[in-house]
Amino acid sequence: MSEVAGSVAIPAEVIQPKEREALFSKKNRRLVTDPINDDNPVTVQVLGICSSLAITVSIEQALVMGVSVLFVVAAGNVLVSMMRNYIPNRIRIIVQLVAAAGLVIIVNEILKAYIPDVAEKLSVFVGLIITNCILMGRYEAFAMMNKPWPSFLDGIGNSLGYGIILIVVAIFREIFGAGKLGGYELFGNGLPGQETGLYAHGYMNNNFIILAPFALFAVACIIWFQRAKNTKLIEK
Repeated sequence: MSEVAGSVAIPAEVIQPKEREALFSKKNRRLVTDPINDDNPVTVQVLGICSSLAITVSIEQALVMGVSVLFVVAAGNVLVSMMRNYIPNRIRIIVQLVAAAGLVIIVNEILKAYIPDVAEKLSVFVGLIITNCILMGRYEAFAMMNKPWPSFLDGIGNSLGYGIILIVVAIFREIFGAGKLGGYELFGNGLPGQETGLYAHGYMNNNFIILAPFALFAVACIIWFQRAKNTKLIEK
């Protein structure tokens, strides 16, 4: 306490304004790092599973979906955070859906303009980003209660955690299911009668790996590995 104008006591925190938190403080850095590991939205929160099953047949699709979700979640988090004090509570979900829909439309149009072949393969799955549990979860659970900068970092962290899982699953599925990576042949030519490389010695791609059920098995293996490595994540 400090005395000013005689005997009037003024709290010290009024005299000395609270120091602003650094942009990349330890707390803010954890908003990015935690969702990548111990609070991963796919393997820990078990969200966004549908797209990890459907679009991880190639790393190209996984990368495009990961970047698309990153843009929609990070930008949406900022928009919702900036509007949070002006959104009536009874229509907050509608406002969040409108923000998500607008951002997804932007993503969809950009994909159609610059990479139409990938946009065609992803087709409906880009539109379904709107209903992604990660998206609405971050808008409602974090952006509605925090300032724009932490909300932006939270969106980046959760999107990276989601995207990394997609890429890991896609790499494994594309290599052992199609014998390719990024569209490039790894084991030679596998066309019947034209076999080269490993295919000439009897190697065959495992077609089961490119089916959606295997993607679920792959995600389950990642969940098991993560919990075996960090026993704090095991639910009792």
